[in-house]
Amino acid sequence: MSDKNTSPPSESPTIANIIETKKKDDEDHLDSVFLSEDKPDSKALNMMGIELSQFLDSSPVPTFVLDTNHVITHWNKACEYILGYSAATMVATKRQWKPFYKMSRPVLADLLLEAQVENNVVQFYESKFKSSSLIVGAYEAIDFFPDLGQSGLWLHFTAAPLYNNRDEVIGAIETLEDITERYEAEEALRQAHDNLENLVNKRTMQLAEVNQKLESDIKHRELIENELIRRNTELTELNVQFSKAQEQLLQSEKMASIGQLAAGVAHEINNPVGYIFSNFGTLENYIRDLFEIIKYYESIESHIGVATIVAELKSVKEKVELDFLKEDIPELMQQSKEGIERVRKIVQDLKDFSRVDSNLEWQWANLHQGIDSTLNVVNNEIKYKADVIKEYGQIPDVECLQSQINQVIMNLVVNASHAIGDARGQIIVRTTADDTNIYIEVRDNGSGIPKEIVSRIFDPFFTTKPVGKGTGLGLSLSYGIIKKHNGEISVSSELGKGTSFTISLPIKHVHADDSDESALS
Repeated sequence: MSDKNTSPPSESPTIANIIETKKKDDEDHLDSVFLSEDKPDSKALNMMGIELSQFLDSSPVPTFVLDTNHVITHWNKACEYILGYSAATMVATKRQWKPFYKMSRPVLADLLLEAQVENNVVQFYESKFKSSSLIVGAYEAIDFFPDLGQSGLWLHFTAAPLYNNRDEVIGAIETLEDITERYEAEEALRQAHDNLENLVNKRTMQLAEVNQKLESDIKHRELIENELIRRNTELTELNVQFSKAQEQLLQSEKMASIGQLAAGVAHEINNPVGYIFSNFGTLENYIRDLFEIIKYYESIESHIGVATIVAELKSVKEKVELDFLKEDIPELMQQSKEGIERVRKIVQDLKDFSRVDSNLEWQWANLHQGIDSTLNVVNNEIKYKADVIKEYGQIPDVECLQSQINQVIMNLVVNASHAIGDARGQIIVRTTADDTNIYIEVRDNGSGIPKEIVSRIFDPFFTTKPVGKGTGLGLSLSYGIIKKHNGEISVSSELGKGTSFTISLPIKHVHADDSDESALS
């Protein structure tokens, strides 16, 4: 049978009608032939078989009968018509499966002739069967047979056992009903029902969307009513975000500057390291000569009193210039030490300059040391263009974020070197102080800044450099750093003569909490 699981249509009382009609018409005759305890004569049996065949052939319901040996005893005209197999080819055979299946297997009537009928029916028909409500011991099932008719048929079939008067099974009868049109009509009805459900679901979704839109409109009106409060909150959040972005830009500019100066720093480190390696190579040769003398000493130690050996030893010492080695080795070691110290100083200054103030702790710092470190780091950027003159005054330690102040000094000095033309220039770094502030001036004798753009030099992203040569953030970030320190930065410039930047920083930083307390008092 087909494996399609479908809902069976309405029950067919075909077998019940046939059996009840036959009982009424031939009850006495059946009792005398099939139900008698005495053996019926062959004439009576033949007459009964002929009458039953005539009865079944006159029925429009496809019907066939099996005996206890599963042999077909009756195959009516309706069976021939709907299944396409004649009675002549089916009766007296066990080929009742042939119209339905491609391989031999029991039909429903076969299963009623075996023991454990219920288990057998479950095995072969699974969930596609049910017990008949009209006939005790009968079963009904529905299945689709694709090889029947032009495009397959849906059949409702019922099988019931046949008994004698001692309630012994003497055969089984099975009827078929073509329910294809009814099944297709029910399928169409189910499809229409599904379409209706889909339409209802669609309308429900549309209503939900409309409802959601109404709710959205209500929420939008509520937002409009609270617009003033919301805008104030947004402005506060934007201010916080701007502060964070400014810090990020500060770090980005610092990293960009460090990357720009990386080649110069590598050059500065490479020179001292180069002559260190050279000196140590020479030192290695000297030491090899010393080992040669020492080895020779060891070989002639026992003969030191022989005059010829002493003379030979003296010749060897003169050959390797032992006295010169004694003088030159300490000098080489001193030069190497100086080179190593210089490398360490450059690296340390670079580390100090690039240190990130992750906790933004305000500390008392010696600005002269910070300026020296910064100038050492940017030395390669400016040494080919200008001489740096340091005019340090007497200034106290300042409470500040030292790495950020170093960043400002670096920006000003590098900008000054860029402003100097082909002729070698001069950059002056001067520091002074009074009772409350210290002042740092960075002056160059470069090209100067035109008056029409002096007022814009601290604007973010404003630059006079070619595309790809500057970000326009250096002076803007420097301005922000000095303002964070409650200081001031000013500029004076004259075309063709140079530019001077002056920074004013309070010696003691005034924290926000301190200023609030002062205002309250």
